[in-house]
Amino acid sequence: MSKGNKNTKTTGIELSNLWERFNLKWVITVTVWTFVLAMGISVSSEAVLNNAQVPFAIITLIIIISIGVLADIVGIAVTFASEKPFHAMAADRVEGAKYAIKLLKNAGPVSNFCNDVIGDICGILSGAAGASIIINLGTLPFSMSRSLLTIVLNGLVAAFTVGGKAVGKSIAIRNAHVIVFNTARFLNFVYRKTGVEIISPIRLKK
Repeated sequence: MSKGNKNTKTTGIELSNLWERFNLKWVITVTVWTFVLAMGISVSSEAVLNNAQVPFAIITLIIIISIGVLADIVGIAVTFASEKPFHAMAADRVEGAKYAIKLLKNAGPVSNFCNDVIGDICGILSGAAGASIIINLGTLPFSMSRSLLTIVLNGLVAAFTVGGKAVGKSIAIRNAHVIVFNTARFLNFVYRKTGVEIISPIRLKK
């Protein structure tokens, strides 16, 4: 009887360790939120960009790609930066230093959110913007078919996205602390002005 209780207790401890080790709460939360956001943004983008003018759609597409690249840079920077410089800055009461430490303590979820969640959302939006450009384009250049133009545009979007992220990775690795600090200052500014706490919901236990 005691042996059975011991096995049950051990299994409970193992499941608890597994839950904390892989931060399954965050995994489930980000999965659900990504599904909801992706669905909502997909519907909204279709409604907004469906009848948008071509210049507006092109500018929107450039902004979307830029946001995806910048988010990727932040996601990589938090995985490479260390907390030590920010502890010294926090001791000197430098604004944003404590928020930078909070970012680094949540490096996994922050990186996941920036690289994956924002990346996927930007992918959805860039697809909608590209489709809007093709649909609302009047006379096609050089008598090119819309199918071929769609393929070319999708290739350009993918190329600029991947190329931008490739350059961004080098920038993030070389300037990780500067990027984390500036990101922390911006998020801290948003928190002070709006009261919206972005990092708090994904805080990890030590």
